[in-house]
Order: sequence, then C-alpha cells, then structure tokens
Amino acid sequence: MNERIISLLEIDPLEFFGHQETTIKQLRAYYPKLKIVVRGAEIKAYGEPIILDEFEKRLEMLVKYFEKYNKIDENTIEQILTNTGRKEIISLKADRVLVHGVGGKLIKAQTENQRKMVLKTETNDMLFAIGPAGTGKTYTAVALAVKALKDKEVKRIILTRPAVESGENLGFLPGGVKDKLDPYMQPLYDALKDMIPFEKLDSYLDKGVIEIAPLAFMRGRTLDNAFVILDEAQNTTAGQMKMFLTRMGKRAKFIITGDPGQVDLPRKQVSGLKTSLLALKEVKGIAHVFLDEKDVIRHRLVKDIIKAYKNIETE
Repeated sequence: MNERIISLLEIDPLEFFGHQETTIKQLRAYYPKLKIVVRGAEIKAYGEPIILDEFEKRLEMLVKYFEKYNKIDENTIEQILTNTGRKEIISLKADRVLVHGVGGKLIKAQTENQRKMVLKTETNDMLFAIGPAGTGKTYTAVALAVKALKDKEVKRIILTRPAVESGENLGFLPGGVKDKLDPYMQPLYDALKDMIPFEKLDSYLDKGVIEIAPLAFMRGRTLDNAFVILDEAQNTTAGQMKMFLTRMGKRAKFIITGDPGQVDLPRKQVSGLKTSLLALKEVKGIAHVFLDEKDVIRHRLVKDIIKAYKNIETE
C-alpha cells in the first residue's frame, strides 16, 4: 500500500481539522478507499497512487482557502472536494456566508451582481454599487463592512447618507438633531440590527466603533482603518461627492451605493453620483457593479415595477 504524508506547517492544525475533526471526517467520507490518519500536524494517507494524487491536490486547495480566510466550514469543504478549477474556488468566495446574523441568520450574497460586489471589494479599495431600490446593494455593503470589522480588517465602520429625501427639509422636522437625522439613517440601522445583537450594536454605537452620520459630518476628516459606506449617493452634489471621496485614509475601504433613477435634488442640480461615475471610470483600484431588476430580493412585484418604469423611460 502506498503512503503519502502531508505536513501542515503554516496553519493551526487544530483549527483546520475543526471541532471533533470534522474536516478529516469529511475527507474520509469523500475518499473511502484511502486510510487517512492524523498525527499532530501531519496527515498520512494510504491507498492507490492515483487516488492519493487527487487527495493531495484537494487537501492543498483546502489549506490555501484556510490560509486566506482563517476558517473553513463543511459547505466550503464539500464544494472544494466536488469542484475543479480556479473559477469554482472564486465562486466559493462569492457564495460564502459573510455574517452569522442575529438569531442564526446566515447573511450572504443572494444574486450574481451581489456576488460581484463581494469579489470586487477583495481586490479594490473603492466600489460603486449602482442600481434601483430593492436590489440589496446597501444590505450587501453593510454585511461586507460588518464582516471586515469582525475579521479585524478595519477598526471601525462609518455609514453615511446625504440628508435629502423627497424634498423634505430637516429644519421642518420635529425634535433635536438626532431625532431629525434618525429617519434618514433608518435603513442602515435596520441592516445592522439583522447582523449584530442589540446590546453589542448599542455598545459599538456608544464607543464610536460604528458611526452613522449625515454626509455633512464627514467634512474635514481623514477616515483611516475604516470601512465606509456612502448610501443614497445619487442625492449628493458634485462638491459633496468630491469631499467624501477625498476623505479616504490609509487601510480604508469605501463603498458608494446609489440609484440614479431616484434623485431628490433640486431640478437643476446635477447629481454627484453621475459626475463621479464619469470622472472616475478609468481610475485603477475603483470598481463598479451595476445591479438591475434581476437582483431584486423584495416582493416579486418590485421587479415588475422596476421593469415597467424602465420601459416608460426608454420610450
């Protein structure tokens, strides 16, 4: 019987093997013709050479995945063992769970363009996610930010929006500054409440680990070690957009989301989102994802509504 010895030198074998050696159990189930033995940081496999070659190749893929993400779950192991080629591994990254949310909710990209958002944030520090309401662009962006915070890739999350909504003026709303701003920020709070337990979220907000603020509060700041999301970017002016984009500091990630079809600025005011898309389209390190009705994850009628309006606009 042939023997193959694989040493795990660069990773923690206990973490890689998992609780009660779940990783090894999956390998044994997938390779029933091999005898697989674990000794400390070594894996010994006995069997036919052809099967051993395949086993070693798959194990190397599992180790590389673990080295990059510092974790591996049963679903990922199964997909790596049953798929071949680099494209499949890339799709694994896009399909993986981003956040284990409140009540055991598993939060991950649901559509092709949401998966593109996940992949493009890995290789770009700034991403524009453009699309109509209901396509999950803001929710996916917040999930990516929470993941980065939990993985200690950033020290804080900053979520911001321009305080412009359907012609309303902050001055006419009741209450203090926070009371006036909270309705504008509610979609961001809603996303966070899905992903972070209430007490922890409250603590993060109190300590400034997570900050939700109107766009005007960004002026004059340098945003280092932060995952920053500008939501509803279609309601920025060109000056506001330039101000925001130039706040980017070291070790920062920026995601800008917006819907060019829902601009609430005065009629003669050009959207800062439109000008930035034109000005920055050739800049390296800035990625763009354009979502559409196929990405809608709300009620099925929302897709039909978006398509109906698109038909009117193109007539």
